[in-house]
Amino acid sequence: MRRILTASAVLLSASLFSFGQTVPAPAPVPSTTQGDRHDIRHDRRELNKDRRERNGDVRERRQDRRELNGDRRDIRGDKADIRQDRRELHQAIKSGDKEAAAKERAEIRDDRKDLKKDHQDIRSDRHDLRHDRREVRSDRREVRQDRRELRGDRKDFRGDRREARRDVRDARYDKRKAQAAK
Repeated sequence: MRRILTASAVLLSASLFSFGQTVPAPAPVPSTTQGDRHDIRHDRRELNKDRRERNGDVRERRQDRRELNGDRRDIRGDKADIRQDRRELHQAIKSGDKEAAAKERAEIRDDRKDLKKDHQDIRSDRHDLRHDRREVRSDRREVRQDRRELRGDRKDFRGDRREARRDVRDARYDKRKAQAAK
């Protein structure tokens, strides 16, 4: 096997010399520019995806704030309703109207239930806001990281292009030098 490889190498170099080539052409340098382009496209996609996620989280956060403010308004309204119903209850008791007093007590009970429900909504909205704030923070970190990676891949791509141009230039120089030596 070794003899066959040696013989084929000798035949190959003899054929090169017979066609006027004194130095075999250098093997092409494996280019990584295609890989760098792929990395750049991938990083851009990741960056855009992270931006979309961040914007979605910001929208969710705004919606949670609106809900929180709505619940606060509901609480103020329920408290005002309770005050009004208590006044009406006192008037009904003063006048001796038991039916009106029972009705006012039921309304106060309903308003307190609403108030309790609104307080629970506020607690859950605050929790959602904290969670959304954390998500936005982490998405911003991811966007910064993707920008850094994209910058690095661009630098790698430029460096690989520079190296490829330099290798082509050196190969042309060596070829001209070999032809001039003939």
